[in-house]
Amino acid sequence: MRNRPFRFQVNGAAVDTVAAAALAFLAVNATLDPPGPEFTGPAWLVWLAGVAVGLPIALRRRWPLPVLSWVVSAAAVATAAGVVGVGVIWTTWLPVVLALYTAVIVAPRVAVALALVGSLVAPSLTIPWLYLSAGIDPADAPGSEAPLWWQVEVGMVVVLVTAAWVVGWTVRWRRSVHAELARRLAQEAVTTERLRIARELHDIVGHSLSLIAVRATIANEIADARPGESRAALLTIEETSQTALAEIRRLLDVLRADDDPAPDLTPSPGVDDLPSVVEHLRSVGARADLMLEGVENLPQAVDLTVYRIVQEALTNVVRHANAGHCQVTVKAGHGSVHVEVLDDGRPQRSTGKRPTGQGLIGMRERVAMYGGTLTTGPRPEGGFRVAADIPYARARDAS
Repeated sequence: MRNRPFRFQVNGAAVDTVAAAALAFLAVNATLDPPGPEFTGPAWLVWLAGVAVGLPIALRRRWPLPVLSWVVSAAAVATAAGVVGVGVIWTTWLPVVLALYTAVIVAPRVAVALALVGSLVAPSLTIPWLYLSAGIDPADAPGSEAPLWWQVEVGMVVVLVTAAWVVGWTVRWRRSVHAELARRLAQEAVTTERLRIARELHDIVGHSLSLIAVRATIANEIADARPGESRAALLTIEETSQTALAEIRRLLDVLRADDDPAPDLTPSPGVDDLPSVVEHLRSVGARADLMLEGVENLPQAVDLTVYRIVQEALTNVVRHANAGHCQVTVKAGHGSVHVEVLDDGRPQRSTGKRPTGQGLIGMRERVAMYGGTLTTGPRPEGGFRVAADIPYARARDAS
């Protein structure tokens, strides 16, 4: 068994729990040992205020707006009641800073604006109220480590809150840009794959209609022995097939880009070409097994689809996995074909996911075209699995 490197993954909930405990302790410690006048009330009230302000941060990712509303209210009540460290009141408002940052990233725009206003108004009202109601004066603590001016205290909190809002909004903007880029890339991949499918179907349908036209023409020429309706029906087949062939070529040629190369006149690849694809995987040092069952009479379009799925899956193995062994299975029967590609590799990156990207989108488009299903993902025992089930009974009937 291959030794897999240990990857340490940090859990967001654990980080938030530690941060919540640290912020609660910081608020309590600053209140019990402040630069300015000491708090003369009971210690349990200090701990209650610290817990009420700090611990909700552990739930900030799950309920960002409710947590923000709670910590703003708790910090405002604690400040107005004087259960804060005078001179370092900003320590009580640090949970508000972190909660606001989280809310700005995920909340609706209107809620974000209201959150910013509330986070600024609350300290701007309660801190001056504390200084004026308690009669705090810089002369009361000449040796204070921090200036005892409410203007300075308010300024500190306002700067921290504003910085949290700016950073959160920047992160939100960057994520929206990345999401839009990913959406466009996915849409481009779908469009590209559909164009590729259209070209291949052009060759398949064009070939079929060409055969129809030829056979109808021959039948029309030898139909002299059969008068009347037989001849008229054959003539209609000839005219309809030739017209349809011309229209299909005209419409699908529009999908070709101007700089596309000339159409490839070689036969479309299929299941019979899979051994060469598997052999290429072996050439790069990986063991590969191929099992084909009941695939002799697949419709041409389904045959091509199976080839493309296996080809893309093996390409991902070569590009994105350190695989030592790969198993390719194609089984057809009872009107459907099952395709499965298994490998024992691991991603070269530490994300834990195989970066299949546009190839996966292309496979889904091909399978969805026949109403089939595609399943991809890591295997419990290690490695990656790509499995597709494609019904082809209708395709056979149509062909």
